[in-house]
Amino acid sequence: MLLCDSAQAVGGKLYVLGAGWTQILMPNTPVPMALAVRIRVPWDQSNQPFDVHLHLITAEGAPVDQGEGPVEARARMEVGRPPGIRRGAPLVSVLVLNIGALALPAGSYVWELDIDNVEYAREPFDVLERPQQQRIGG
Repeated sequence: MLLCDSAQAVGGKLYVLGAGWTQILMPNTPVPMALAVRIRVPWDQSNQPFDVHLHLITAEGAPVDQGEGPVEARARMEVGRPPGIRRGAPLVSVLVLNIGALALPAGSYVWELDIDNVEYAREPFDVLERPQQQRIGG
């Protein structure tokens, strides 16, 4: 899972912009963000549905609510075996969550990815107060 400014999933590939950041320097200001996710599915679990849950929590584990309920997304997925794939080869599925603009107060946050109610990945980030610039001279 990768935190980025925006992303697309096209033809089994991830296209990401502004990827890999871990800090926002503008608390309480709407900032666009997205999650690019690559899920590796074992051969013996292909052609079986599974539930995906992406959710934003504080570092203390509390759900983040932007006034309309928790910031989260849920999906039911199933990865099939394409024709001609080598027996036993792992299968890969990609998905993108473009969150839009979130205005978060200063603090530490974590995006969590759960698959079938089991934690699969975590992506932490911080929202920091912009340091005050010091004036030199009078």
